[in-house]
Amino acid sequence: MKRTLLAAIVLGLSATSLHAQTVPEMPFESVPNPLKIPADLHFGELAGVAVNSQGHVFVFSRGNSIGPAYMASASQLLEFDAEGNYVREIGKNLHAWSYAHAVRIDPQDNIWVVDKGSNMILRFNPEGHVDWVFGRKAEASHLQVPPDYESVMARMMERMGVHMEVPEGINPRNPLPVHRDNEFNQPTDVAWDSQGNSYFSDGYINSRVAKVNAKGEWVASWGSLGSGPGQFDTPHGLAVSPDDEIYVADRGNRRIQVLDTDGNFIREFTIDVPVDTSRGKVVYGNENPNGTRGSLAPGAPDALCMTPGPNPVLFVGDLYPSRIYKVSLQGEILGVYGQPGRGLGEFGWIHAIACPSEDEIWVGELVNWRLQKLVTKGTGDL
Repeated sequence: MKRTLLAAIVLGLSATSLHAQTVPEMPFESVPNPLKIPADLHFGELAGVAVNSQGHVFVFSRGNSIGPAYMASASQLLEFDAEGNYVREIGKNLHAWSYAHAVRIDPQDNIWVVDKGSNMILRFNPEGHVDWVFGRKAEASHLQVPPDYESVMARMMERMGVHMEVPEGINPRNPLPVHRDNEFNQPTDVAWDSQGNSYFSDGYINSRVAKVNAKGEWVASWGSLGSGPGQFDTPHGLAVSPDDEIYVADRGNRRIQVLDTDGNFIREFTIDVPVDTSRGKVVYGNENPNGTRGSLAPGAPDALCMTPGPNPVLFVGDLYPSRIYKVSLQGEILGVYGQPGRGLGEFGWIHAIACPSEDEIWVGELVNWRLQKLVTKGTGDL
């Protein structure tokens, strides 16, 4: 039986324009078991989800783990048809599979995947074969690449009884990494403009957005670690509007930045919807209802999706408190969905959203290891 979630709760909002808004909680239902998963397949952390023009659902999961507990390979790409029937596994045992992060479908139904662990972004054709490769996986020796920073290696030697002077403050972001064309350091997402250019968020370490043209040639990259206009702290998601404005989920800075196709800053906005801690309990980590910075602050954009068509809206998901926000392209909060928890219509660390329409939303969760299909039921009550 489908569980219908209805609400008429009015939430206060302080918008970027400083004018107060009222934010309706959107009525919706979460469809139970929307995908028919074979008995021998299991989702892990649900890192990515996408829907193609035929309604097929692509799931990029941190499943099929291979290797030791630390630094195991955890990437598996699965396809389901429009009725939720299992179709196939794509890229089984692929060299790039390391730590799944995102899957997206371009206008030609090519399948793009972003693997954070291997530092690679791949394009599969609709038949499921790799035809474009961006980045390069580190060789198995992996000396002087993560996790082999000087401070880490020195502490390992100390634990083995070797006296070492441990250098302090050395980590993946210190010293600041050198940006190199066609190389990534924990990338996060991909999106396309109307001219066929691709945009990559090179997210956890390099803190930049990169652009390649329709032939796959590297054009430029923009940004650096920081909080100023055009700077980023973990750019975690991307979307491009019909006007070719690039929306960047700047998660660590708890904002969405909008750039033009040359990387120039246009505007930014934040999602400020108060948290009612009496509704639902987080399924992992601590509550942080008053946070204003960082990835676990309320409204920090972790997942980003823009609906198709000439009049799109954004759907944004956060890790804490794990809600979905419907947002206009100008940053007006149009509605909010769900609460933290393990039940249908509740969420645990939203990491991926696919939105083939305003009334059909697919949500991938890290902590709950699942995919939910949400069907909206009206416009919400004010």
